[in-house]
Amino acid sequence: MSVTLSEEIMLLSLDDESGAAKDRQAAGWAVAGGILLELFLAGRLSVDRGRLSVTDRTPTGVALLDERLGLIDAWAAKKSKPPKVTDWLARDHGKAVEATIQSLRARGLVSEERRKVLGVFPVRRYPEADGATEAELRERLASVVLRGTDPDDRTAGLVALIHAAKLHRLAFPEVPAREVRPRMEKIADGQWAGDGVRTAIREMQAAMVAVTVATTVVVTA
Repeated sequence: MSVTLSEEIMLLSLDDESGAAKDRQAAGWAVAGGILLELFLAGRLSVDRGRLSVTDRTPTGVALLDERLGLIDAWAAKKSKPPKVTDWLARDHGKAVEATIQSLRARGLVSEERRKVLGVFPVRRYPEADGATEAELRERLASVVLRGTDPDDRTAGLVALIHAAKLHRLAFPEVPAREVRPRMEKIADGQWAGDGVRTAIREMQAAMVAVTVATTVVVTA
């Protein structure tokens, strides 16, 4: 498999030169959501009215996805009924970001730099090591959002996650968000896709909206 949805979102979030994460909190939700949506599209998970179930435990062959699949399976097995997608996102989004960054490192797409802020506080940054993948990603997004090309399932799912997490400026830093929102919303609606894909995208988008709204309310309060 090529880079996953979560890795694509992480590439958009990481500054190419400094390696610092932009819009870290919202991007974290989208990264965790990207892993779930990838597993839905791979037939490993199902989602129904905001609740998720493991439908196939067969490994995908992608370490990042298979680790999460195992964790979800073990977590869901302890529940009396299928757990909520939002509960898993709240539980895993921080760890999912770290796992995704390490997957990008293993692919050679980012490098790791360690430094100290004010000479005391250790931080890690992940600048770009190979820009070809991100360049292709941005061209694909531009094609479907700015030039109206019909998206494939994964690209539509990616657009839906970006739109739900309000990460428009990460994907299109030089285009005002108001100019891309209508097209992204139309893609996220998924009318072109089959029922199963459309349902998965809509469920994930609803979960993303729920967690980002809840986070905003807490921060504002």
